[in-house]
Amino acid sequence: MAIKTSDLNARLFAKADKRRATTTQEAQSAASEKAAVIELAVAGEHTVEFELVKVPASEIRDKTTVFDKNAREQSFLNELALSDILVTLKAHGQQYPAVGRWLDDGRIEVLDGSRRRMSCLIADQDFLVYVAKGISTRHAKFLSDVANAHKPLSLYERGKEMQAMLDSGEVSDQKALANACQCSEALVSGALKAAALPLPLLQAYPSVSELGRPTIVKLHRLYFGLDASLQQQLVAKLGDTPLWQQVDAQGVTRITREVTQLIEQFKDELVAPTSTEKEQAQTLLEGRASYRRKGNNLNINLKKVSDEDAERILALIKQTLDS
Repeated sequence: MAIKTSDLNARLFAKADKRRATTTQEAQSAASEKAAVIELAVAGEHTVEFELVKVPASEIRDKTTVFDKNAREQSFLNELALSDILVTLKAHGQQYPAVGRWLDDGRIEVLDGSRRRMSCLIADQDFLVYVAKGISTRHAKFLSDVANAHKPLSLYERGKEMQAMLDSGEVSDQKALANACQCSEALVSGALKAAALPLPLLQAYPSVSELGRPTIVKLHRLYFGLDASLQQQLVAKLGDTPLWQQVDAQGVTRITREVTQLIEQFKDELVAPTSTEKEQAQTLLEGRASYRRKGNNLNINLKKVSDEDAERILALIKQTLDS
């Protein structure tokens, strides 16, 4: 179930500046004012003290990492996928700090705020994050999952989680998945199809979270309609530079449409008959008769044939094929 930003902040920040936040507005204020120390009630079980850390833009990549059980696919985070927060970030800086935990090697593992982290990297802005020690993996997963409720996961990301539930035996089939995830079976089917696609194919798009079921179904049919060799060739055709960066168009919707057309074009080029498969016409009688042989098929082209000759030739063909 989707959670509003205000409700999300209220759930995460139970205390601020050693004062318990009794209203949503107070919790939001504590976060926006970037209190030096807050107390976070994790999963409603116990309260942990977090300190506010500012990571210089030049050190974000080396000194921070993203929780490996975060459902959000980090390779999908680019300037277009993050456009909803990049504009504000560039103009006013980071409005709400992320949440993380200290690792044994001194780095910060981001539990809530992977999109903010990547946005700071792209915009070359300092990264603000509340960090604490002693956060268990179970509690880290809770914080990560609650945060992801704010910005919906893509079909691919949801499909990965659903496939994991199937593989672990947590649910038995797609109907059970739909019940467990409180969504339609059609959405489950689309999500699983998305999860089955190779990452490079999805990385060709500007914002994977904007890909709906129709596009996912089309890509699934296109990709799995090829044999393994052609699948590899299709992925190779995508190249190292994402297709969306090579498209001369504006807006996520337009770029997405152009990328799909390019992928369809690549597929058509792979399955089109090659020149070696097209047998050249063989001359039987110059200017009068030629034939083309391909497999078990024989095409004969005759010119300047009288009615009498045509009858004899057709009779011979019939007699030969009947025998």
